[in-house]
Amino acid sequence: MKYNLPLSALLLAFVSLLARPTKAQEIQAEVRVTTENVTIADRQLVQQMQNDMQSFLNTRSFTSQTYRPEERIRMRIFVGITEIPQNGQYKATARIVSSRPVYGTGFETNLLSFADRNFVFNYSPQNPIDFSENNFVGNLSALLTFYAYLTIGIDQDSFARLSGSPYYDRARIVVQNASSQTITNEQDDAWKDGQSRNRYWLLNNLQDPQLEAIRTGIYAYYRQGLDVFIEKPEEARTSIYGALEGVHNAAIRRPGTLLARAFFDTKADEIANIFRSSPDAQQKQRLTTLLTEVDPTNSAKYQAMLR
Repeated sequence: MKYNLPLSALLLAFVSLLARPTKAQEIQAEVRVTTENVTIADRQLVQQMQNDMQSFLNTRSFTSQTYRPEERIRMRIFVGITEIPQNGQYKATARIVSSRPVYGTGFETNLLSFADRNFVFNYSPQNPIDFSENNFVGNLSALLTFYAYLTIGIDQDSFARLSGSPYYDRARIVVQNASSQTITNEQDDAWKDGQSRNRYWLLNNLQDPQLEAIRTGIYAYYRQGLDVFIEKPEEARTSIYGALEGVHNAAIRRPGTLLARAFFDTKADEIANIFRSSPDAQQKQRLTTLLTEVDPTNSAKYQAMLR
């Protein structure tokens, strides 16, 4: 049986489709691959490797949420190849950086800056980078997906208290699958707890209840701090100070924790800039003492706040 819809109904249906929010990718990634320590004659291979990593992150949906194009999370990955044990196999170091805009400004602030010194993967330009949620396919897709989930999780934590948890849970599945895989020659110890400063421990810290103050501090630092700084600078500094107290307490409870180290590596310069112009001399003195205790590496930056 054939039905003829009136033109007005067809137009209404078309408009409703246009108005319906479309699902967009969460990540806006930029990948750079460098080869200073090795010789690769085929420069096109390096370019395609870089493009394939970037395309994997930018065209895949990692959540069921809807992201408008302007809401996509900026992520940068810098991969430095250090060794080619055999044809198609690569050992590298990587720096993963994610950022978010600060409300009411044109400024972007880093959420994460982490050095992965065991970035091991197979790559062939003839084979697409593929990923399965339930099974290990290859280390490169596992690495990219793991850091995508961490990037989304930390971004979510910065907008709503502890809201990144579902994405850390999904990153945990990646870790479990990758750490137990036996189907490729990509043996990667950074998926396991044998090392002290690897991606396994970064995720472990993010899911550790004893370090929850660092995650709640992320919300206080960004959403209740930086996002209101333009309109209410003193209120923002109070929130950021409270966040740093939480990070301090967690770091004292668990000395040498990787998450605290990653936090200060990412934020030390910014913290110094935020409080350098504060009119509250006592607050700056207390903060300098507090930060120097848990982050002596950047003590000179904190001491500069007092000048």
